[in-house]
Amino acid sequence: MTERSVLITGCSSGIGHVAAGMLRARGFRVFATARKPEDVARLAAEGFEALALDYEDSASLKACVEEISRRTKGRLYALYNNGAFGQTGALEDVSRDVMRRQFEANVFGWHELTNLCLPLLRAEGDARIINTSSVLGIVAMPFRGPYNASKFAIEALSETLKQELWDTGIRVILINPGPITSAFRDNAVKAFEDSIDEEGSAHHRAAYQKQRDTLMRGDNSFLTLPPEAVVKKVIHALESRNPRPRYNVTLATGIMALGKRLLPQRLFDWFLHAASRA
Repeated sequence: MTERSVLITGCSSGIGHVAAGMLRARGFRVFATARKPEDVARLAAEGFEALALDYEDSASLKACVEEISRRTKGRLYALYNNGAFGQTGALEDVSRDVMRRQFEANVFGWHELTNLCLPLLRAEGDARIINTSSVLGIVAMPFRGPYNASKFAIEALSETLKQELWDTGIRVILINPGPITSAFRDNAVKAFEDSIDEEGSAHHRAAYQKQRDTLMRGDNSFLTLPPEAVVKKVIHALESRNPRPRYNVTLATGIMALGKRLLPQRLFDWFLHAASRA
């Protein structure tokens, strides 16, 4: 295979870090990005072409894409939007500023980076945009409202972009993971503690303790898969001549997607309510 360049976001750990390593091993030229300088330095020490990228900072996005364009002579085979965080909390306890930050990182930054990369992708011709959505981009679970909303938005943006780029040769692909072993839960706990007044909640204090216990419990469920399960789908999306428009990862995602399609709405709502309190 001729060398193909891939920009991956969120490579400090988890899915992004594993994707960077596995794709490099398959001959892709990987631009591995992270938000924190110490993570960029670590990635560089591991031999990656490491660059700083912060979805909440337009200047960071522009500088990253300009550097990639310089190194690749204006061409990019794939953009893999992966970096994100999950803001938990009942919607009535989520301030406008907290919701805005979730969207800055998980939606607006993805949109801006994609637009910046489109000229490079068009120059490549047969190119890919891969967006990591979630099972929570298919169904909405309680106490994850900001994250649900951000992933539903990514679903809509991806579907719209797919139609608008129909005749360009650029494929837009969604990956929908369920529970995956990563630092995501730890980061969600921190985001909750930094931005939600748990004791001041009028209605949800008891539920918050249960949600905290669930998040702190870690990734021990039999439904949880390692990051490699996601990356295998990414590899297929990158290497197949005719990639699927969507890849569901984990049994939990498959069950939720099937239930939403087949069950009456009232029954499915009851199922979600029961599942969220299991």
